[in-house]
Amino acid sequence: MKIVIVGAGVAGLSIGWRLRQAGAEVTILERAEPGKGATWASAGMIAASAELGHHETAESEFARRSSGLWPIFAAEVEQATNVDIHYGQTGSLIVARDADEAAKAQARVAHDSEVSWLDRSAARAMEPMLTGDFVGALWAPGEANVDSRALGRALTRAFVRAGGTLSATEAAYRLEVDEGRALAIKSPFKTYEADAFIIAAGAWSGQMFGLPEELAAVKPVKGEMIALEPPGSSPVPAHVIWGNAVYLVPRRNTLLVGATSVEAGFDTNVTDAARDFLRSHAETLLPGLAEWEQADHWAGLRPGSPDGMPLLGPTTVDRLYAATGQYRNGILFAPAIADAVSKLVLDGKVPAEIAAFDPRRFAKRAV
Repeated sequence: MKIVIVGAGVAGLSIGWRLRQAGAEVTILERAEPGKGATWASAGMIAASAELGHHETAESEFARRSSGLWPIFAAEVEQATNVDIHYGQTGSLIVARDADEAAKAQARVAHDSEVSWLDRSAARAMEPMLTGDFVGALWAPGEANVDSRALGRALTRAFVRAGGTLSATEAAYRLEVDEGRALAIKSPFKTYEADAFIIAAGAWSGQMFGLPEELAAVKPVKGEMIALEPPGSSPVPAHVIWGNAVYLVPRRNTLLVGATSVEAGFDTNVTDAARDFLRSHAETLLPGLAEWEQADHWAGLRPGSPDGMPLLGPTTVDRLYAATGQYRNGILFAPAIADAVSKLVLDGKVPAEIAAFDPRRFAKRAV
C-alpha cells in the first residue's frame, strides 16, 4: 500500500513510522523542517489529568488511553534511534490559590483516583520554591513529560531508518480529486499518487487547494512560552506545576513557562505582553523566579478546531484521512493517534476510540 502524509510533526511522523512498520510504502511531505512546528514549540507535557480533568468524555478517555501507551512508546522510540527523548513520569502539582479553588480540587479527589489532595505544607515539602499565595494542590503522580524537540528529532530518525521517504521544505499545495476520490497530491516539484493520503499538517491542515470543507475548520492558535535559567547552581523544580493560568515544566537546567493562547492567524512574532504575563504569573506561584534569567522566548501555532476536539479519521473525500486539530495535546495524544490512524488506513475501519473525532462533523453536507 502506498501512502502520502502531509506534515512531519509528532502526528505525521508517528503515523508514518507505524505504517512503515506494517510494511506500507510511506512518503511524508513537510513544508518546513521535520518536528520544527508545534512539536518543537511545545512543553512536551503528557498531562491527561491537568489538561482534561476527571470528566468522562471521549477526549479525556482518549487522553488517558494515550498516556498509558507513552512508557512503551518512549522506550520503543529510544531503542529504534539511540536518541534520549527524556521521558519521565515526574508528576504534576495543580495549585489551588484560594478557598474556592481548593474546594473544587478536594471535591474532585472523591471522583478521581488519579489525584490526591495536599495541603500547603505538604505541597511545599514537594516543591520548596512554591512559596506564593496558595492553600494547597492536587497531586497527580502519573503525569509525565518529554523533551519535545528531542522527540521530533527521534521520530524523524525512526521514520527514515524504517525506510520511509521524508521530503523537507516541500509544501503540498493541491489535492487532486476525481468523483469524490483523492488521486494525488501536488507540490511545486512533483505529483504524488498513492492509495491513501493523510493530512497531519497541524495549523496548516486546511491550507491546501482541493481539500474538503471540514478541514477548513482547523485554525492556528498562537501560543508563546519563555524559558528561565536559575542563578548559579540553584535547582529547578522537580515536578510540573500548574496554576494561576500558567504551567511550569522542568527541562533539565531550565524551566519552561507557558503558555498564552490567542487566535492571530499565522503570526509567530513574540510579544512583550506575553512575556510579561507569563513571567508575572509564574512569579506569583514561585516568587524566587524573580532572580532567574530569561533564556529564551518563542511562539508556536497549535491546530485548533471549533469544538476543541481533534479531527481524526476519514473525510468526505474517499481515501483522504485527517490527523489534526489536537490543539494543546499533540504530544499527549501521539501514541494513540499513531496506532488508531495507521490501523484505520490499513484496515479501512474506524477504531472505536476515535469515532467521536470524525472530521466529517464539520462538513455541511450529510455523510
